[in-house]
Amino acid sequence: MDRYQAMFARLNELNQGAFVPFVTLGDPDIETSLAIVDKMITSGADALELGIPFSDPIADGPTLQKASIRALEQKVTPSDCLNIIAQIRVNHPDTPIGLLLYSNLVMAKGIDHFYEQAAKAGVDSILIADVPVREGAPFRAAAKKHNIKQILIAPPNASEETLQAIAEHSEGYTYLLGRAGVTGTETAAEMPAGELVQRLEALNVAPPIIGFGISKPEQVKAAIAAGAAGAISGSATVKIIEQHLDDQQAMLSELGNFIADMKAATQKG
Repeated sequence: MDRYQAMFARLNELNQGAFVPFVTLGDPDIETSLAIVDKMITSGADALELGIPFSDPIADGPTLQKASIRALEQKVTPSDCLNIIAQIRVNHPDTPIGLLLYSNLVMAKGIDHFYEQAAKAGVDSILIADVPVREGAPFRAAAKKHNIKQILIAPPNASEETLQAIAEHSEGYTYLLGRAGVTGTETAAEMPAGELVQRLEALNVAPPIIGFGISKPEQVKAAIAAGAAGAISGSATVKIIEQHLDDQQAMLSELGNFIADMKAATQKG
C-alpha cells in the first residue's frame, strides 16, 4: 500500500476527507520553508502539494507568482527544493508529498533524471500544470519507472473523452479544479462540484481532490459534501506567509491555526 492509499484508508476509517495545503518550496528562504512545511504537517495536513519556484508560472495567480519571486531572489534551485523534501521526509516518513510544477523544470534536468531524483528525495507524486493529458506519455513513463504517481488535472469543462483519459492515467489522486482560470483566492471555487465528481467516479478515477479558490473551512465542507475526497488550498496558505515575512513566529502560529481549522472542516457527518 503506497502513502496515498494508506492516507485514504486511514481517513475513511475516521470518516474524514483530506486537507492538502500547497506552498512554494524555498519561500521566503530555505530555512523558513523547512519550518513552514513541518508546521503544516504537525498542524493536521494529511498530505502536501509543493511547488518549485519558476519564472513563468502561467497557471498561478499573483499570490503564488510573488512566492516564486521571493524564492528565486534567494537563488533557490530545484535541487534545493528536493533537498528540503529529503529533510522533511526524515521526520515525516508517512505523509504523502506531491510536487506541482511546470514542464520546463522537469525537462531542464531530463525527464527521467528529474523523476529519479524526486523519488530519491521522497516525492510520492508529480503534477505538471502545463502538460495536457494527450502529451503526457513521456512523463507518465518516467513516473512508472521510478514508482511515482502521475497526478492529472480534471477541469470543470472537460469533455467525456478527456475525463476517460484522466481516469485511465491519473494515479494517487485526481486534481479536480473547483473553477477555471489561474490560482488565487480572489475568485472562489464554484461549488458544488457534485456533478463532475459523479462523472469522475463513474469512470473509476483516482480519488478526486478539489483545488483552486479554496480558502475557507466552509468551502472545504462544501467540497467534501459534494463527494470529493478532499480539498487543496494554495493561495490562502501562501498569503499567510506573505503577510508575516518579518515575523516568523507569527507566521507559523497563524499557519498552524489555518491548517487546523481547514482540517477540522473535513469531518463528515
